[in-house]
Amino acid sequence: MAKDDEVGMKDVELNEVDPEKQPMTAGETGNGDASSPVTEKNGIVKVKMTDEKETKFTGLSKEELLKVAGTPGWVRARWALLILFWLGWVGMLAGAIVIIVQAPRCKPLPEMNWWNNGPMYQIGAINSFAEIPGLKGLEAKINALSALKMKSLVVGPIHVSTANKPEQLNLEAVSSNFGSLEELKQFVAAAHKKSISVVLDLTPNYNGLQPFFEGHLIPVAEKLKNATAYWLKQGVDGILLYGVEHIAISPLIWNSIKDTIRSYNDDEKKKVLIGVTEETSPEAVSILLNRTGVDLLLSGVLRSRSGTALAEVVESLNSIHTQTQLAWNIGDRVKGHLASLVGSVDVKLSQLLLLTLPGTAVFNYGDEIGLKDEVGDHKHMVYPVMVWPKSTEAINETEKELSERISFFKTVTDLRSKERSLLHGDYLTVYNSSSALAYVRKWDQSERFLVAFNWSPSESVILQLAHEELPKEATIVVSTDEGKLAPGHSVSLSQLELGPDLGVMLKFPYTP
Repeated sequence: MAKDDEVGMKDVELNEVDPEKQPMTAGETGNGDASSPVTEKNGIVKVKMTDEKETKFTGLSKEELLKVAGTPGWVRARWALLILFWLGWVGMLAGAIVIIVQAPRCKPLPEMNWWNNGPMYQIGAINSFAEIPGLKGLEAKINALSALKMKSLVVGPIHVSTANKPEQLNLEAVSSNFGSLEELKQFVAAAHKKSISVVLDLTPNYNGLQPFFEGHLIPVAEKLKNATAYWLKQGVDGILLYGVEHIAISPLIWNSIKDTIRSYNDDEKKKVLIGVTEETSPEAVSILLNRTGVDLLLSGVLRSRSGTALAEVVESLNSIHTQTQLAWNIGDRVKGHLASLVGSVDVKLSQLLLLTLPGTAVFNYGDEIGLKDEVGDHKHMVYPVMVWPKSTEAINETEKELSERISFFKTVTDLRSKERSLLHGDYLTVYNSSSALAYVRKWDQSERFLVAFNWSPSESVILQLAHEELPKEATIVVSTDEGKLAPGHSVSLSQLELGPDLGVMLKFPYTP
């Protein structure tokens, strides 16, 4: 028995002695006896430890599992789980099919050309545009033009030409007044790096009265054909011609020029042919657009300030031609700048109009800041010098106004470049009068935009807009006068009040 006790015991050695448990002397005991029972001795202590048996789990053997798995209960359970799994899978598949079938189908995106992806910027007076004259100065402003969301530039003319002297015409040489061929190539390369296309104004007699030298059409057109091929080889993305109706009267010559441009098209990028006409009626512009076959045609159809007249112009051209063929401008290299044609007060309204119509908006340099033309001797128009902000912070009233105009322009061009309803959406007039106009731009399930104008200089107008395409309220996105209509606020469309000379763009969601 003693032997068993020793086997069942484990030794615990107290290696460190607790000072409180030191042997007590006779004087330290409570009873004076050195051998008092309360005396503790340090040493070896025998502690009884209970052995813990580890429980080891052993699963069923293969034979046992097979035996259990074959029982009727487990067979029925497996079949029930299998049936539930496949019912759930089929149910989810059926649900997904129903969702796909019932979901509204996305409208396929229309085929667009690069010149339809954003506004076009015309720089006819190269030496007046930048602090550094010529093509070098133009190259230095590429970043600024990219910040304006410009997708293409119309540059020039830059070729050698003396007013009304066809014998001195050289369409394949860069005039020394503007730089060199190498500088042109560098400018085009810099623009392409920013995804900006470059169109060359190749109007032969740009310093004279008649664009194609009256009486010398055939020889000039032959030079134009060769020059077109030459400049396309140099990397430009297209050609622009003023007075296109004059050269188009000779189909053989005109078709050869068009064929030359088309021959440089490739799968990645087409070349563009742009015409400019003085026609102002939508009927005449439509006929000329069909007769010439140009990709875009600039005209004077938007120079009216009547809401009714503008609605008729847009509806007429939009109903006959695709958006990819429509170009909208008010000023140009010959007619002058926007602020000089419509007045400084209406510059923002005109910018908002051009950038929200279906098609390509075309601006003259400086239109974004309200630059005005200058008048020289004999009342001839003089190209104004471009004004550039001196810093990012406005330092005086003039700088503040300049900064505010640029900010407004950038806001609208940014919306134009990224919103599908503005890029290629359908156009719908919902209101027009002698002084007011309102229309909707919409695309499939994308957010919709309502644009409204009041051109009256003195009277407010209340638009009572009620149309199946319109909700009861919409949110202001852009306003030409944020003090009266602040962005972010919701307004009732049944009582939309527009003050004098005011334009506004509102948004509302798609509802099925």
